[in-house]
Amino acid sequence: MLARGRVAGLAAFENTMPVAAYSFRAAAICLPIFMFFKDQASPPEDLALSLLVDLLLFVASWAGFALASLFLARALGVGDAWPRFIAAWNWAAVVQYLALAGLSLPGLLLGHGALLDFGGLLALFYALWMEWFVARHALRLTALGAAGFVVIDLGLAVFLGGFAARITAG
Repeated sequence: MLARGRVAGLAAFENTMPVAAYSFRAAAICLPIFMFFKDQASPPEDLALSLLVDLLLFVASWAGFALASLFLARALGVGDAWPRFIAAWNWAAVVQYLALAGLSLPGLLLGHGALLDFGGLLALFYALWMEWFVARHALRLTALGAAGFVVIDLGLAVFLGGFAARITAG
């Protein structure tokens, strides 16, 4: 329900820390898709280093956002709703990664770069909307407040991605 924009889908997640902690298992589901799509353009010179850096990037980005969002939620006075928020956010990521894989599949199978790019762009827009939707409704935020959480997630991913690129570039 959550993936289709239904607020009632949030009821699937109890607002408890054990549920929040359990939801980090979603990262294990997303990791293979992340690793597959990472560096698809050209093989890196040092494959072992590239894989290690990509793995660390994935973990740092996922955990870093969780910590940043907890701090921000507390600062905004909605820290009590954070366990449900992060649980929904984590499991929504599985849907986002599956959407990326599904929308990119035609381009991969047909070897058509433009189709692959278009599928990836659609998946990105869906992911941004879903992140915003979860933040807005799980934390009971304004539209702008929810957008702030999305910007933090994107900013962290871009920063860490740039850092990782510098490491693997030599």
